[in-house]
Amino acid sequence: MKLSRKSDYALRALMTLTARVGEGPISIRELSEVNDVPRRFLEHIMLDLKSRGWVKSIPGRDGGFVLGAPPESITMGQVVRHFDGILAPIPCVSTSHYEACSQEAHCRFRRVLLDIRNYTSQRMDAATLADVYRGAPVTRAEVFSAAFIEGDGI
Repeated sequence: MKLSRKSDYALRALMTLTARVGEGPISIRELSEVNDVPRRFLEHIMLDLKSRGWVKSIPGRDGGFVLGAPPESITMGQVVRHFDGILAPIPCVSTSHYEACSQEAHCRFRRVLLDIRNYTSQRMDAATLADVYRGAPVTRAEVFSAAFIEGDGI
């Protein structure tokens, strides 16, 4: 699974708004700068998030965006599915975007990909914005852990 830029940028913006709960709105300009997201692209993403009720826009000179729902009620799974459509790594293990494969009857590695889909879905659906925000940022050492260093393409 690979997140689209839209999902990535939406999650960045939502994390920033989660961090600012109770502090008032943040302008699209500041939201764009803080998250290193092109402003025009972010404007479209924020409108999409607003249509889902996940953010609210506050008009005026001191206006901007705030969360439109409690951070405990929005999950990463919801956001990624909204922008990317699926969490499955391949179409033959997707329930919403299923595509038949000629190898289904005897494919052995499909089981692993189904397990990955199930774990990813469960993990992302359990990860609320509030939970994710409370977690620590990932360190470079974790990314380059010796246990995974030999895995090309990770």
